[in-house]
Amino acid sequence: MTRRYNSPVTTLSENEERLVEAFRALPPDAADRVIAWAAGLRDVANGRSVDWSDAWTEEDLADARRASLSAFDDREREEG
Repeated sequence: MTRRYNSPVTTLSENEERLVEAFRALPPDAADRVIAWAAGLRDVANGRSVDWSDAWTEEDLADARRASLSAFDDREREEG
């Protein structure tokens, strides 16, 4: 499907279109939290390509846990 978002024409897959529609249905504060979460994922990726699959392997989950704990430890050190 081709839709116009912020001027240029963007072609979205069916899954992307469903995601956009779900995002638009969120209350503003929830949408802000999703944006912050996505930005955090982008930061964790550190410039690497991110596979947005909806199926996570055990390795994916372990990587996510390690990154989360590392970010938590970093914040603790900054605050301490």
